[in-house]
Amino acid sequence: MNASEFRRRGKEMVDYMADYLEGIEGRQVFPDVCPGYLRSLIPTTAPQEPETFEAIIEDVEKIIMPGVTHWHSPYFFAYFPTASSYPAMLADMLCGAIGCIGFSWAASPACTELETVMMDWLGKMLQLPEAFLAGEAGEGGGVIQGTASEATLVALLAARTKVTRRLQAASPELTQAAIMDKLVAYASDQAHSSVEKAGLIGGVRLKAIPSDGKFAMRASALQEALERDKAAGLIPFFVVATLGTTSCCSFDNLSEVGPICHEEGLWLHVDAAYAGSAFICPEFRHLLNGVEFADSFNFNPHKWLLVNFDCSAMWVKKRTDLTGAFRLDPVYLRHSHQDSGLITDYRHWQLPLGRRFRSLKMWFVFRMYGVKGLQAYIRKHVQLAHAFEALVRQDARFEICAEVTLGLVCFRLKGSNKLNEALLESINSAKKIHLVPCSLRDRFVLRFAICSRTVELAHVQLAWEHIQEMAAAVLRAQGEEKAEIKN
Repeated sequence: MNASEFRRRGKEMVDYMADYLEGIEGRQVFPDVCPGYLRSLIPTTAPQEPETFEAIIEDVEKIIMPGVTHWHSPYFFAYFPTASSYPAMLADMLCGAIGCIGFSWAASPACTELETVMMDWLGKMLQLPEAFLAGEAGEGGGVIQGTASEATLVALLAARTKVTRRLQAASPELTQAAIMDKLVAYASDQAHSSVEKAGLIGGVRLKAIPSDGKFAMRASALQEALERDKAAGLIPFFVVATLGTTSCCSFDNLSEVGPICHEEGLWLHVDAAYAGSAFICPEFRHLLNGVEFADSFNFNPHKWLLVNFDCSAMWVKKRTDLTGAFRLDPVYLRHSHQDSGLITDYRHWQLPLGRRFRSLKMWFVFRMYGVKGLQAYIRKHVQLAHAFEALVRQDARFEICAEVTLGLVCFRLKGSNKLNEALLESINSAKKIHLVPCSLRDRFVLRFAICSRTVELAHVQLAWEHIQEMAAAVLRAQGEEKAEIKN
C-alpha cells in the first residue's frame, strides 16, 4: 500500500467507522457466538501472497463483527463506560502515523512534553493540590499509564521500595527479604480485584478492611487493623482508597483515612478509575476531598472523559518516589538532557519501556470539547442514571441496593439470589440490552451503568420496559414452580 492508496483506503475506513457508530443501535448488543467460533472461519496460516483491502473489509463484517460485543451501543449498560469520541479517534490515527516510542525526552520531545502539560491541564480541571502538578519546577507531576491496574501496581512497588530503603537506612542489618516478609497493604473489601493482583505481583500481603453500611472504608476499621498488625510485628506500608467502587460506586472516606495514613507514614494511593472524571464538575468535586493526604492519585479518562482506551491518568506528589524505584540507565537509553532538571523521562515512571503518544488524544478532546462540553457530558449521564433509579423505585417489585451518586444504579428484584440470577440470565439471553451483576453483602445485584456516548432517555426507558417484561416472566415462572411443588 503506497501513500496514494492509503489516502483512498483511509477515507473508506473513516466512512466505515462512522457508518458503524451511526448504525450501532441497529446491531445486537451482545453476539450470538460460542467460544472458538472464529478459528474455523479463518485459515490456519497467514497468506503467502498479498490479499486485497476489499477482501479484508468484507471479512471484518463477515467474521469479526458477529463476535463483537458493542460497548458503544446505547443498549450497553454493563461494567463501566469505555470512552469514545471522534476527536480521540483522529488523534489515535495521528499517533499511529507519527509512530514514536516515547520512552525518553530524546526519543521524541513533543511526546514527553505534551504529556506533562496535558496532565497539568487535567489536574487543574480536577482542582488537584498544587503538589501533584509538574508546573515549571514542581516536585510532583502526572503520567499516563495504560490502566488503573498498572497505576496501582506502580504505586505499590514504589511504596515498597521507599519503605524498604527507609528501614534499611535506620537498621542496615535488615535484609530486603526480612522486610518483605512483614509488609502489609490495605484496601476496602469493596476494592477492585486489581488491587489484590498488585499485592500478588508485589509479593506483599494485602488485607481487606471491612466496609461500613454504605460500602465505604472508614478510619476506625483501618486503625483497628493497623494496631493489630503492628502489635503482631508486621509493617503496614500502603493503603488504597477507592473513590467509586466497581461493584456499587461507593466512596471510601478519604477525609478520615487520609490523616491516619499521614500520621502512620503510610503511602496512600487513591483509585478513582471510573468516578474521577466526574470531579471536573464542581458539584462532584467534594467527593475528592482528602486527596491532599494522598501520595498518588489515579483515574481513567478512557472510561468517562471521551478519551479512547488506553489513557489512565496518574499523579504523584514526589516523582522521585517513582523514578527512584524504577530508574535504570543503560548507555543506549541515555541522552544529554536527562539530568538537566528541565524534563522527565517517562520510562522511569512505569513498568514498560515503550509508550505511545497518548497525550495527543487528551489534547484533541480537551480542545474540541472544552471543559464545559466535558462537564455537560458527565452531567447528562448522571441525570440518566437518576432517571433509571426513579423508574426502579416506582415498581414495588424492585429495590435499590446502594446510593446512586454518579452513573451507576444497583438494583434487584425483592427476593432470593436465585430469582435475580434468573432475571439477569433472561435479560442477557434476550440480547436486547446487556448488564452484568455484582455481589453486595452476599446479595446478587444487577448493575445498570450509563455507558454509551449516544445513550438518551428513550434508550433508558426502553431498557427498563424490557427489564420489567423479563421480571414478569421470571416471577411468573417462579410462581408456577412453587405451585407445582405444592401440588
